[in-house]
Amino acid sequence: MCSLYKFVSCVSVSASVGNMVLISVDRYVAICYPLHYPTRVTVRKVNLCIFLCWLCSGLYNSLYVTNDPFQKYIPCYGQCVLVVNYILGTADVFISFIIPVTLIILLYMKVFVVAVSQARAMRSHITAVTLQCSVTLTTKKSELKAARSLGILVVVFLTCFFPYYCVTLAEEILVNSSSVVFVVSVFSFNSFLNPVMYALFYSWFRKAVKLIVTLQILQPGSCEANVQ
Repeated sequence: MCSLYKFVSCVSVSASVGNMVLISVDRYVAICYPLHYPTRVTVRKVNLCIFLCWLCSGLYNSLYVTNDPFQKYIPCYGQCVLVVNYILGTADVFISFIIPVTLIILLYMKVFVVAVSQARAMRSHITAVTLQCSVTLTTKKSELKAARSLGILVVVFLTCFFPYYCVTLAEEILVNSSSVVFVVSVFSFNSFLNPVMYALFYSWFRKAVKLIVTLQILQPGSCEANVQ
């Protein structure tokens, strides 16, 4: 049971970071290549990427669980303790955090540059738009708003995860129980913040939650409900 807990915890962390990378790629394509977005980002490709993200996370983190050499560190029977080797922990930080975060930052820097140029173009031509152009501008504004909202989600996500990886990099003698409890609490707090921020940013999320809470999702035809 302890091994299962360790496995699920590690997979959840890696998959969360991977999902943030996928979200960044999605916003990058939507903002930088809007005309190609419908063909490059399809439901089938999205499902495949999400599946591969969780599969790779499971295979990668199984290395921590299959042959656990740290059982001797368990102080009492029944206690579940995860002791991270410093060398393996450092490698994990680079693979699971630094590389993905670098990719996320680069993508959002590109999105920011394109978004600023589009905003300036819209302001300079706002007086000469037709109805068709107006619809196009509204679409672009919605895409920019979505990118900004997801950017806030990514910043909060990284803020909550950063202390955890700092502790992973720290030597064992520099880490006490209080710091571990703190970083785990901040790390877990992100799971609470995500639905709150989604509810603040997206009306469709609030409507979807309402359908679930009121059990309307169990009614026939609920799949056709309009949540936009």
